[in-house]
Amino acid sequence: MKLMNPPVISLWLCIIFFQCQSPPGDTSAEVNNDFPYLEYTIPQFQEGYRNGDFTVAEVVQAYLDRIESMDQSGPELNSMIALNPDALEIAAELDRELADGKPRGPLHGIVVALKDNLDTHDKMPTTAGSRALANSFPLQDSYVAAKLREAGAVIIGKANLSEWANFRGEPSSSGWSGVGGQTRNPYDLSRNPCGSSSGSGAAVSGNMATLAIGTETNGSIVCPSHANGIVGIKPTVGLVSRSGVIPISFTQDTPGPMARTVRDAAIGLGAIVGVDSSDRKTLASADNYFTDYTPFLKEDGLRGKRIGYYTAPRGRNYKVDSLTARAIRDLEAAGAEVIEIDRISRENMGGYSFNIMLYEYKDGLNKYFASLGPDAPIKNLAELIAFNASDSIELQYYNQRYLEMAQEKGPLTEEEYLNAIEKMRVGTQEQGIDRVMEEHNLDALIAPTGGPAWKTDWTNGDSFGLGSSSPAARAGYPNITVPMGYVDHLPVGLSFFGRAWTEPLLLEITYAYEQATQHRRAPQFLTGE
Repeated sequence: MKLMNPPVISLWLCIIFFQCQSPPGDTSAEVNNDFPYLEYTIPQFQEGYRNGDFTVAEVVQAYLDRIESMDQSGPELNSMIALNPDALEIAAELDRELADGKPRGPLHGIVVALKDNLDTHDKMPTTAGSRALANSFPLQDSYVAAKLREAGAVIIGKANLSEWANFRGEPSSSGWSGVGGQTRNPYDLSRNPCGSSSGSGAAVSGNMATLAIGTETNGSIVCPSHANGIVGIKPTVGLVSRSGVIPISFTQDTPGPMARTVRDAAIGLGAIVGVDSSDRKTLASADNYFTDYTPFLKEDGLRGKRIGYYTAPRGRNYKVDSLTARAIRDLEAAGAEVIEIDRISRENMGGYSFNIMLYEYKDGLNKYFASLGPDAPIKNLAELIAFNASDSIELQYYNQRYLEMAQEKGPLTEEEYLNAIEKMRVGTQEQGIDRVMEEHNLDALIAPTGGPAWKTDWTNGDSFGLGSSSPAARAGYPNITVPMGYVDHLPVGLSFFGRAWTEPLLLEITYAYEQATQHRRAPQFLTGE
């Protein structure tokens, strides 16, 4: 594995950090998919544990071996930024609990990768991909990490990400961080994994984990899920707590599950929801969450549904248009009625959203740094900006314009911020998704999640051809992407989104679509040469 000027850190940290910086597509290793648990689902693991076919320790060791051979070497996918040195010890304890007939919960023995902007209070730092936080150890688990442990998950490690969740500057390359280097797309190693939860998407798709937790502000769960050929759930903001998540926007941020099947993603969602007094957004979810979403998974879930096809992305890529047309035929064949919708918000909400993000970024980051205690390596946003300016790696490929713009913003009491919040709420919710769905009596909206993955380019940055995440992201409403086919060998997803707290309905619809089409296939780690 090629190294890129790794930071000077303690010996054990060097062991668990992977400073991969090989040029995209540069690999001569022979790739194979003889992994014994290739494409295994959560129910398959649960059944295997019950039957004694394998132990949690055996499964975890197999995943560790897989990561070593496929992520750190071989094709060097580079989806993981750090591994949990206690993973096998945790697995042994879970095996003892199974032997005693005391499984913890729905994720008992399930290998999970956690995006490295979610705090864990263990031997792994939480870095947001930034060298400024390379030695940052939070004082407690994030709410999500605690819920995963409670459900019996083995957090095998931290997944690489676009540094600071892709909101640092321009022209960034998705999947690159100063700590972790560049994550690659497992379908084509020269292609980009998309979105800030890039390592999470690549890890699950490449069978380095069964489940991953990503985060989204706008597109960062659904885009890497789509580009890596998996299922991603961006929940209603407030369904999953953001406590212990390195923030961008209090208004738009949310963690969510990423998995290879709708059922696995639904199981993952049920394990991490709940009311958290430390995140007031979750108070609204008290009557709107389920700890088990699997009863909503119905093969005939499309029958009688009215689906709005949001046509704004149409015409950007004729190959994606062809896949979307086929998906619509599949939806109709399964009993749905599809109605074209050319516009959702009457006014462009992008400016309001960007301004809100800048205000909340400064406020949220300063609060997060304070939560790290007196030994925090970075105390405030100004210190972070200064660190990046003096570091030899951080600004090598792109700038920190967004951090600098956020630093210039005032407190959240300013009229500019309060006006933007109200304008966006009305424009995206009352006069946006809610209005359109009520006028047309819709159960859900659909649109292609994005275009096929572009070639990774550190000089020019990302090349987003099309996307549909903004309406749901700005409204804070749920969005689920499911594979809908391939452009050449590159996967493309179909997004299903709708009103607040409609995860059960969206899961019913997406499960029916997935079962009727079965587009997911394991990646082959092509070199793109």
